[in-house]
Amino acid sequence: MYLGIEIGGTKLQFGVGAGDGHLAGLWRGPVDVSAGPEGIRRQIVQAVPELLQQSKIDRPQIHGIGIGFGGPVDDHTHTIIKSHQIEGWDNFPLEKWLSDLLGMPAVLGNDADVAGLAEALFGAGKGLSPIFYITIGSGIGGGLIINGEIYRGCGRGAAEIGHLQFNMYFIKGAQSICTPPETLEQLASGWGIAETTKRCLAQENPIHSLLYSNAQNLKRSLTAKDIAKAARQGDAFALSVLNQAVEPLADAICHVIALLCPRRIVIGGGVSLMGEKLLFEPLRKMVAERVFKPFAACYEIVPAALGEEVVVHGALALAKRRLGLAIQA
Repeated sequence: MYLGIEIGGTKLQFGVGAGDGHLAGLWRGPVDVSAGPEGIRRQIVQAVPELLQQSKIDRPQIHGIGIGFGGPVDDHTHTIIKSHQIEGWDNFPLEKWLSDLLGMPAVLGNDADVAGLAEALFGAGKGLSPIFYITIGSGIGGGLIINGEIYRGCGRGAAEIGHLQFNMYFIKGAQSICTPPETLEQLASGWGIAETTKRCLAQENPIHSLLYSNAQNLKRSLTAKDIAKAARQGDAFALSVLNQAVEPLADAICHVIALLCPRRIVIGGGVSLMGEKLLFEPLRKMVAERVFKPFAACYEIVPAALGEEVVVHGALALAKRRLGLAIQA
C-alpha cells in the first residue's frame, strides 16, 4: 500500500491504495490560501492519521508516499520550484519533509504530470501512447506520457501548455487591435474565463445578458460555472466569452500536435466539466480546421475518465513505480 497526496491551489486530497487505479480510502478538504504553505502542512499532519483510521489501515502497511504538487518541481533537488497560486512554497524540500514526518520514503511530482500518468495507465489514455494530458481548472497544466512514463525534459518539467503565450486580435471600429501577450492560463483557465467576462461586461455593457443581471445581483464575483450555466441557457454573450477561451486553447493544442503528434489528448479539470456542447465540440471543430494536415488523422481529443481523484491515482502510481522496486530490493 502507498499514500498518495494532491496539493493544489484550492484542494487537498489524500488516498491510500496499491497504485493500480483503485483506492482503499480517500480524504478531501479545501485549502485555506490565506494560511499559506504552513496551513497546508498543518492539514497534512492532521489528515493522514484520520485517513488511515477511516480506512482501517495500519501505518506499517504503507510503504511510501507519492505527491502530486500544483506547480513545477525539481527532480534533482526533490524540491518545489514555485507555486503559481500560493506564495511561500519556493524551494521547499517537500519530499524530505514528508519523508521525515511519516518515517517512510517519498517521491515528488507535478500534479498535471501524475494526473496524466493516471489517465494513461487507468483512464482515457489506457493502452495508447503518446498521451498528452491537459488539466483546465484554476490553472492550466500539461503532462506528456510516453509508453507509460512521464516525460520530464531535463528534470524541471515539460509540457507546460498553460504558459504558452498568445496575442489576441479584435476589431474596434475601423482598427484591428492586438493585445499584449497573455498566457493560455490567463485566457482559458477558470479564473481567466471569469476575468475575461468581467472585462467584457465593463466594455460591452450587455444589458440583455443573464451575466449582466447576475453581476449586478450576486454578492460574489462571477465564476466559470456561472458563465457555463448562462451559455447552456443560450445566452449569446456567455457563449461569445467561452468562444474567446476555446480559440487559444485550440491553437495551443494544434501546437502540441505539430510538435509531439500524441495519439490522444485527454482533457480534465473543472472547466472540462462544461461538457461536449460548450467545450469539446467547438474545440474539436477549431482544431480540425487548424491542425497540421499530415497529422490530422493521428489524434483524438477526449474528456478525462478518472474524475476528481485523478491526481491521487497518479501519485499512488508514481510511488509504486519509483519506490516499489526499492522495497522489493
